[in-house]
Amino acid sequence: MKKSYLSCGLSFIGIGLVILVAAIIFETRLQSLLYSFAGAFIGPGAVMAGKYFYWTTPKNAERYREKLDNESIEIHDERNEVLRNKAGRYAYLLSLLIISISMVVFSILGTLEIIENTRIIIIYLGGLFLFQIVSLFVFHRHLKKNY
Repeated sequence: MKKSYLSCGLSFIGIGLVILVAAIIFETRLQSLLYSFAGAFIGPGAVMAGKYFYWTTPKNAERYREKLDNESIEIHDERNEVLRNKAGRYAYLLSLLIISISMVVFSILGTLEIIENTRIIIIYLGGLFLFQIVSLFVFHRHLKKNY
């Protein structure tokens, strides 16, 4: 396993600790968010460092090589590539459907005055909807030129 994996993990832990210290020292409305970010950096950093130490021990070296070979086969297998592409397409279509339904639901909730200020939510979701459709055409055109 590369040393960069360990250094990245330690960097995450360091950033998380800096954010944690800032959350402890400063009283702010964003304090809970700072604690969340601290945990979001420290947790994965600790996992990355732990994985590095686990896989670099001599007793796990052979298992790590086998794991890398299996991952390489899984990543480059044509069947898996087709399945990943289909899964991505289905996820994309599902997200478009959810965004559309959410716009209608927030519109109804705003009209019934159950939630106030729904207009900004609807505008945001509409923008996201348009962004996804435009990005589909841009990526498709780009990939079509390259292949």
